[in-house]
Amino acid sequence: MTTRTETEATSRPVFTPRVLRREIIIVLALSLGASAVWAVVDIMGTLTQPGGLAEATESMNGSLAEPERPWLDLTMQLVRLAVAMAPVALALHLLSLDRGAPFRLIGLDRTRPAFDLAGGAALAAAIGIPGIALYLTAKALGLNATIAAASLNDVWWAVPILVLAAVKNALVEEVIGVGYLVTRLRQLAWSPVAIVVSHSLLRGTYHLYQGIGGFVGNAVMGAVFALAFLRWKRTGPLVVAHTILDIAAFVGYLLVAPHVGWL
Repeated sequence: MTTRTETEATSRPVFTPRVLRREIIIVLALSLGASAVWAVVDIMGTLTQPGGLAEATESMNGSLAEPERPWLDLTMQLVRLAVAMAPVALALHLLSLDRGAPFRLIGLDRTRPAFDLAGGAALAAAIGIPGIALYLTAKALGLNATIAAASLNDVWWAVPILVLAAVKNALVEEVIGVGYLVTRLRQLAWSPVAIVVSHSLLRGTYHLYQGIGGFVGNAVMGAVFALAFLRWKRTGPLVVAHTILDIAAFVGYLLVAPHVGWL
């Protein structure tokens, strides 16, 4: 007797390498690939302007409306965050078509919460402390723009929005850039080295707007995260680590930057 699970598995479509390559291009063109292209254009503009990287400032998480219209600003912030999740949903949907159970497939389920939290915290510590040192060094050498990680108006909802932005970044980059992309590249029989290098370069490139330091730091982070996924088969720890790092950067900047001059 054929079970329901066996029937569903045999009825799933089998995607050819050509279809998978086309699918990858489309997903990346709607998400991280587009960000990479814009980052290249952005740094070209920065490098060709007076002062170059040394005098440039890149603002993140800025206000979307005038200070006197905080509710409009909040609405636009929430809409932008929600729309940004569409490519994540698309990637998970595409994985479900031929692989089934996409959350379990990429390890973003609730089967190992303690491992995900502990592994994520360890990764955040391993990446975050050297990352701060790299940013300050690159900035001092004129190889990185000054990063204003939070430039919102003085509003009561600034911290919740920054936390949501951190979660959004973590889901977009880890689900699409690691869970989806690495899974598809493995289906295409790419070697682990090729997978790690390609993801590392992609992550570094879409952070290139920050400067050389941003590229190098995120490329290293990409290599570590890709290796972790290949070993653990889980994006859960990566999402936790990325969320911790971005919350520390965004909320930390909001609270600390007005009181220090070295950021």
